[in-house]
Amino acid sequence: MPKPSRPGTAKRTKGGQPGKAGTGGKGRQALEGKGPTPKAEDRKGHPAQKARERREKFEAQAPRMRKGEYLAPAAKTAGTRGAGSRNSSAVAKAADANEVLSGRNSVLEALRTKVPATTMYLAARIEMDDRVKEAIALANNRRIPIQEVTRPEIDRMTGMDAVHQGIALQVPPYNYEHPLDLLDKVLDRDQVPLFVALDGITDPRNLGAIIRSVAAFGGQGVILPQRRSTGVTAAAWKTSAGAAARVPVALAGNLTTTLKEFKRRGLFVVGLDGDGSVSLPKFNLATEPLVIVVGSEGKGLSRLVQENCDAVVSIPISGNTESLNAGIAASVTLYEVARQRAAK
Repeated sequence: MPKPSRPGTAKRTKGGQPGKAGTGGKGRQALEGKGPTPKAEDRKGHPAQKARERREKFEAQAPRMRKGEYLAPAAKTAGTRGAGSRNSSAVAKAADANEVLSGRNSVLEALRTKVPATTMYLAARIEMDDRVKEAIALANNRRIPIQEVTRPEIDRMTGMDAVHQGIALQVPPYNYEHPLDLLDKVLDRDQVPLFVALDGITDPRNLGAIIRSVAAFGGQGVILPQRRSTGVTAAAWKTSAGAAARVPVALAGNLTTTLKEFKRRGLFVVGLDGDGSVSLPKFNLATEPLVIVVGSEGKGLSRLVQENCDAVVSIPISGNTESLNAGIAASVTLYEVARQRAAK
């Protein structure tokens, strides 16, 4: 006689699926649940989800800088053709993310020196001292949008370790020219070319000082290599004291290749080095079309660049000073070139 089964038990088929007896499989479906628990920011009504919505709304409303807005008029017409090829659509440094300055002194100094900016951010209920009041006045005079945001939002923009003091300034990426476009413009104006190329300069303050010297002594532009070089950052803008708005900066995909092309177009390439064979007072190419190449303070000119120089010039110095800062060396050389050209 077969043993009676316990009431409510499900009969199993050969395939292991629940039979007609019992729950009909409903209990099994309940045990399977509704899948993994969604992330907090994906759960409707959760504080993390509301914070994400606020963040996305804030980012969508942040104004976007039009390319070239703060460049000199001559630089606007060149577009953004790449440094490696004149048909390229963009260059690496020009596509870098916007830079954010923070801190009351830094923001105020940037506004005073007319560093280009797209937006100034103020924390809600910020303590208004003289620096903040002046920063607001300068931003209003330059028609820079001012947005009031929460302190956590400024933390996110500037980095959690930054001491932003409730104020931040967004600086757009620089719009670089192509070196050969820069040369074509100078030749079209029947000017004698005078450019400064930087070989391994990584300090943006040196770049800013060199841009300022180029503007002061009649140069027409600065050329940067795409790699192992600083770019036109907010620090470079500040050091240039506004000259970065007048002197175009070009980006070379390969500095050695660019210098060779300049030589083919009739320019002389002159390197600066403490061990150079030509003393600056005896330099006799000042009135010719020139590219002056400045090396880094530590390593000087790279081997390939030096091999492509028509002359390597040294600046005589006295006393215990071993070498000159790159920005100072460029300034002294540009002054001598300008002096000889004026005396011609």
